[in-house]
Amino acid sequence: MPSVISPMLRSSDERRTTLHDHLAWWGLRHFTSDPEYFAWQRQHLSSDELAQLARLAEQKCEGSRADEIAFYDRTASPTIFPVLYSQRYEYYEELGCRVCGLLGSAEAILDFGCGPGILTTFYARQFPDKTFVGLDRSRASIELAQHMAGELGVANIRFECVDAEADALSGCYDLVIATHVLMQAEHDPGLPSLSWQTFERGHDPPQQSSFEQRTGLGVRLDRVCEVLRPHGRMIVSEKTRQLSRRVPFQRALSRRGFDLVGPPALVHYRTIEEAVDDGPLFLVHRGFQTSSSWDERPERDDGPPFVQDMAHSVSDPEKPLCENHWPSAQGVWEELQDRVVVHETTRQEPDGRQVHVERGTSGDFSYLYCANTFDQRQVVIDKRARSAMIDAYYQEIIRGLP
Repeated sequence: MPSVISPMLRSSDERRTTLHDHLAWWGLRHFTSDPEYFAWQRQHLSSDELAQLARLAEQKCEGSRADEIAFYDRTASPTIFPVLYSQRYEYYEELGCRVCGLLGSAEAILDFGCGPGILTTFYARQFPDKTFVGLDRSRASIELAQHMAGELGVANIRFECVDAEADALSGCYDLVIATHVLMQAEHDPGLPSLSWQTFERGHDPPQQSSFEQRTGLGVRLDRVCEVLRPHGRMIVSEKTRQLSRRVPFQRALSRRGFDLVGPPALVHYRTIEEAVDDGPLFLVHRGFQTSSSWDERPERDDGPPFVQDMAHSVSDPEKPLCENHWPSAQGVWEELQDRVVVHETTRQEPDGRQVHVERGTSGDFSYLYCANTFDQRQVVIDKRARSAMIDAYYQEIIRGLP
């Protein structure tokens, strides 16, 4: 068993080291190589177990709430969870450290969607003067959490099995932690912008309500609001880096009276070798004036600009002068001088979604520009003498349109 953790850690480095010890006690290992991880996985899980998990994961993504619960019940097996959850090692490391720094003076804290309690037990051991309740709808996960908390000897924590979509929550809390639990529909694209020419969303209450219903966000958020004290706070983080998902998520919080305590934090980690841009992580509260406002603009990105002098400083003649696949590509396209459209196509779906593709010229340059109402942008620019490449890109994209 790890040593007792002091609630007053001297530094974030010490907190991170303590979290590493905690994750190791749970049986999690940190891998940075896919081949090494999957070799370790095959040592601990049989081919039948892996096939079953793959089948349950597919059903979870495509099936009902019961399918989702069945997946998490199975992954709570003592032989499975250390192997499977080791894939999320850096997620626990990143979120665990960040959340600890945001608990503040809260005394009664709810970890909504706590899973097997890996981070819940860490929070409770770091802050023995606070009371923690972990809720999850997977009974097997809750049973595992209760067992592990008992093994750790944590007295300021309890776990309950509750399905918030079916039943009301109990208790009253100063702060709620909700990460990767309010929105379970990972593949929902979100809300489209007003047109391919803008990132702005309209204010359409039925459209917002539809998003909240199909992602499960509305009912879960309402349940949490019922047990949050007046002037209470929430720490929330979902897979909403896409602007089309972030905007309706922020609006769901705002329409329930939540304001930002401070600027949201972007979350970066790796799932073994795969880089993940997650979050943002929001700290929100109700009933207070705030200087931070909800931002519905795209994030700043690493897309390259285009300047005329690029034509004289190209290091690779096989590549175009400029290629930008980020939202900032719209600014590059808008700033092209003397732009002349040669060919363009705009497709519109019955639900209003649009995709626009155009090929044109700008002085001595040819360009290709693509944009849709889910914030994807692309601009490719090259010398007019090499416009055949631009035309080939254009034709390839046109052939791929629905």
